[in-house]
Amino acid sequence: MTACTTTDSPLGALLLVGEETPDGVMLTSLSMPGQRNAPAITPGWRRDPDRFADVTRQLTAYFAGELTEFDIGFTPGGTDFQQRVWHALEEIPYGTSTTYGALAERLGVPRERIQALGAAIGANPLLLVRPCHRVIGADGTMRGYAGGVEHKIQLLTHEGVLQLTLL
Repeated sequence: MTACTTTDSPLGALLLVGEETPDGVMLTSLSMPGQRNAPAITPGWRRDPDRFADVTRQLTAYFAGELTEFDIGFTPGGTDFQQRVWHALEEIPYGTSTTYGALAERLGVPRERIQALGAAIGANPLLLVRPCHRVIGADGTMRGYAGGVEHKIQLLTHEGVLQLTLL
């Protein structure tokens, strides 16, 4: 059965969705307000915040600056290509970023398939857990983020990749 809950964060209320297991849930989606292609709660889903207690604890610690790596069980999902890309996202360390081109080179994705790489990144259902926000343009620009570029900037600033400049 599919379970869900919401949890507050500096980005707004995050929606957590997962498949129930005897020990909790296997996360299938972590989305934020305004996210492109985010799931919507359906009548068949069961709201069960207790099943997500560990995920919520880790997210709270992340936003408090006390956690830099998640240890959350999740379902793999996606195509073989998406899974390759998503696994590469999981290997981008906290406090760093990479470019679409560097990620493509690391994965052996030819230049003519860079849009497919971007599409796979954009289809990531586990924002934050799979840190797709750490992939930026070669010129340092903040490009496409399903959760919105403003949230990407907020996350990279939180992780120390970007410096907030006040006028």
